[in-house]
Formats: sequence, structure tokens, C-alpha cells
Amino acid sequence: MPSNRQPRGAWALVSLVALAAACARPAPPAFPSGPGLPFPEFASAYAQATASCARVNTLTASMALSGKAGRTKLRGRVDAGFAAPARVRLEGVAPFGRPVFILTASGDSGTLILPRDDRVLTGAPPAAIVEALAGVALTPDMLRRAVSGCGLSGDEPSGGQRHGDDLAAIAVGSGRAYLRRVGDTWQMAGAARDALTVSYAEYANGRPSTVRLVSETSGRAAADLTLRLSQIEINTPLDAKVFEAEVPQGSVPLTLEELRRAGPLGVPQKP
Repeated sequence: MPSNRQPRGAWALVSLVALAAACARPAPPAFPSGPGLPFPEFASAYAQATASCARVNTLTASMALSGKAGRTKLRGRVDAGFAAPARVRLEGVAPFGRPVFILTASGDSGTLILPRDDRVLTGAPPAAIVEALAGVALTPDMLRRAVSGCGLSGDEPSGGQRHGDDLAAIAVGSGRAYLRRVGDTWQMAGAARDALTVSYAEYANGRPSTVRLVSETSGRAAADLTLRLSQIEINTPLDAKVFEAEVPQGSVPLTLEELRRAGPLGVPQKP
């Protein structure tokens, strides 16, 4: 039976949350939207832009997060681990003591543990949990691709247009990928799918170290998050236990609806 005790940590994806108005953030990159020129080389350009991320099966990274979801400003650090197919572990790191949260997921089933509240949510869709925590609905595979620099879709490109000499838009699945030309090389600039946009900056060794995620609703940004990646390890074997939840004894069940109400896009109810 759900508890009427509101989860204090459920709405904080990170260890520090400031409710004060944030400083103005720069607008996300404006990707081309109109018709462009024919681009028969779209497939090879896309392959070049995704060469460093297309074969990423496992990835671990420390992610410094900043931005906002709704009117809530978010800032902190998340340690992340990903493995194909559809496995993820996200741990919200506090300045000291126990983690703010631990999210583990495999396939379409996720478990969220709030160690500081002794609450646990089990058997929920991972994308719904991430959306309730941070305002962006991302499956484990979508998040792995976004963080690795490969956009939002794992489908093959089906067409493309040039926009000037240095920009191209590529149709990929139900979305689009945007490439920029840097010297003689095509590089992933970002991608869009439904109401979600990802953009990349600060490339190092062929990979972006800054990932920006913007989710829109009714023409307005519901969430605008920036991830600055460090301590990245690619295709290092990860034990399956990394993605298995260790629920502490005595944890009180938490429902997805409670998490949504307590999250940055919800309206917390009084206990």
C-alpha cells in the first residue's frame, strides 16, 4: 500500500536543488528545418559522424548535470553505467553520505531506490522514471546513444539534405540527425525526435564531452539539461549485477504517480 509520506529525495535527480530562478541559459542550437539541397552522400557522412559511437556496447561516465526541469533548477553529479541492450544504472551522488537515488533498469522494467527516504519503486518503465525525475522521457538505449554522441535513434539513415556547406540534416527512423562539417570530417551536431532534442559540443578525441537535452511541451521547454561528461570508459565489461537492484530491507513502496507528483514537473501534495 502506498505511503502518504512524501519522498523528500524523489524529485531531485541530483544532490543539490535550488528553487530560485536560474540565470538565463543560452538558447539551444537552432538546427535547420526547411528544405535543403540534395545530399546523395548522406549515408557515408552519417557513418563518418557516428564512427566513434556506433559500436558502443557499454559505457560508464561521471555526469555533471546542470539546468532545469519546469521551474526547478537542478545541479549535481550522476554516475552512470550503460550496456546494450536496454540496461542502465544511474546513481545520484551526494556531497557526503548515501546516494540521493539509485536507478537500475533492464528492458522495460526499472527500479528506483531512494536510500535517504527508505522508499522504492519497482517494475516501472525506465523512461517514465527518468521523465518523473528530470523531465525527459528516455529509454536506457536512447540515453546510452545520446550520451555516447550518436543521437536518439539506432535506425539506419534513409535520406538527407545539405544546408549550406557545413550543415546537413539526415532522416533517421522517426527523427533527424544533424551533422556539421569540421574540416574534412562530418561530426554529429545533434538530433531531434518527437519533442526531444539533443545537441553536442566540446568534442575531444572524437567524442562530445557536453550533451544538452531539451524536452518541449506546448512549444515551451519542459526541461533543459546539460551533461558534462568525464571519466568515460567505453566497452569495458560490466558485471550483470551492476544493473540489478539491491533493495534495502524495510523500504516503503513508492508508486510512479507519487514520484511524478513529487518530481520537478509535478505538484507535490501536502502530507
